[in-house]
Amino acid sequence: MAKRVHQPREDAEFDFILRMSAIPVLAYFIGTWPKAIEPCREMDPVVSGIADEYTGRLTAVRADMTRCPSATKRYEITAAPSCVLLKKGEVVARRTGTMTAAEVRQLLDGHL
Repeated sequence: MAKRVHQPREDAEFDFILRMSAIPVLAYFIGTWPKAIEPCREMDPVVSGIADEYTGRLTAVRADMTRCPSATKRYEITAAPSCVLLKKGEVVARRTGTMTAAEVRQLLDGHL
């Protein structure tokens, strides 16, 4: 994961990142159970590339669903990987499952 992708260790850190970001946040939720590991790993380079490409326009956060259970519940995440675009803490776009960089751009464009 690129350094531009924040990786909070707990809900409090996730919430802090949201509060401190003056720009939209792409929250990328991952799972650590066996069926989720590989799809989430596939998304890691995609999210890193998007974070680099959208520098200054987007804050990227990679949140482990087991370490950030309150955020997972708050944003109604039921599967991993899931991406949620947040503006001021409010969901403006979401998608579950693996995506290509072009699909992530499509999710983001029009909201940034």
